[in-house]
Amino acid sequence: MKAVPTVTVSAVVLRDDGGRVLTVRKHGSERFQLPGGKPEPGEDAATAAIRETAEEVGAVLVPELLTLLGEWRAPAANEAGHEVHGTVYLHPATAIAGASAEIAEIRWQSIDFTPDDLAPLLAEQVFPALRNGDRRLDQQR
Repeated sequence: MKAVPTVTVSAVVLRDDGGRVLTVRKHGSERFQLPGGKPEPGEDAATAAIRETAEEVGAVLVPELLTLLGEWRAPAANEAGHEVHGTVYLHPATAIAGASAEIAEIRWQSIDFTPDDLAPLLAEQVFPALRNGDRRLDQQR
């Protein structure tokens, strides 16, 4: 059995006052995912998440306020035949400048509804974890 190529990513859950999660859609993709991306050489997961979120939506995150939500694997949304290994953090609400870099669109998404256009990692792992009432979430609002 041939191993599936893995893409390593870091992402951040940012929620608004209503509890909706910030999702982004990259140019050339139909799937919405969390802000974040691939670590650069020598970069740890948290640093990559902070850098990528700043590049994509202009959010300034505070490293000390990041809380690990989880690490999961799922089919990659934008790279056919690949699997994504995602490290996902929570961060308290912060200002968002809007879509920039490779981001075509942003959307605030309720976790009570899982549309068909969410990336598998978000739909199959992150939203269920958020729905399960992780106690850390109450500290992030």
